[in-house]
Amino acid sequence: MSLFSTLRTSLSGLTANRLWLDTIASNIANANTTRTPEGGPYRRKDIVLSPQGRSSFSYFFGRSGSMYAGQGVAVVGIVEDNSAPRMVYDPNHPDADANGYVAMPNINIVTEMVNMIAAQRAYEANVTVIGAAKSMAMKSLEI
Repeated sequence: MSLFSTLRTSLSGLTANRLWLDTIASNIANANTTRTPEGGPYRRKDIVLSPQGRSSFSYFFGRSGSMYAGQGVAVVGIVEDNSAPRMVYDPNHPDADANGYVAMPNINIVTEMVNMIAAQRAYEANVTVIGAAKSMAMKSLEI
């Protein structure tokens, strides 16, 4: 793998992780939003990733130096979680139904925090790869 393809792969990971962190932050910020422009409570969002480039093992184990196992990831889209909202009894809430229950977003803060830590670690790993590639390039220039 060349230096530039290594950087390209890590940069695609950085971009995907940044969007993942933004999505998690949006979920946490809207954990108590009971009314949206679409109607109803906020729905949890998540990103969908897809591999870029060739991903077949035949390319990975192939003899050609121009064919790689993968060349990063691409964000395919952002999807909403369709699970049912949490129903909380609060008859004084302005969005309460006739029985006094409020439809709250389907967001679990603990799950979001675990996802945030995973996204942060993945981001750090990509930064480390970029640093290692830069260091190898600098060492090769010293030869």
